[in-house]
Amino acid sequence: MEKNVIIETDIITLGQFLKLAEIIQSGGMAKWFLSEHDVFVNGEQDQRRGRKLSVGDRIEIPGFGIFVVSH
Repeated sequence: MEKNVIIETDIITLGQFLKLAEIIQSGGMAKWFLSEHDVFVNGEQDQRRGRKLSVGDRIEIPGFGIFVVSH
């Protein structure tokens, strides 16, 4: 089941998204998390914490779930 993660801006970085989705506790954990886990953005693997996400993007993290960015 997909979980919607609501953002209030037009874009958000992958690192900020992980914190907002409560996958990590702090922004400082993003680099470590992305080096240890596979993250797929719209079906493509991406480990860049600065990757820009916008409304409608789908993030899949095996073991954590599927998330959709929404307003």
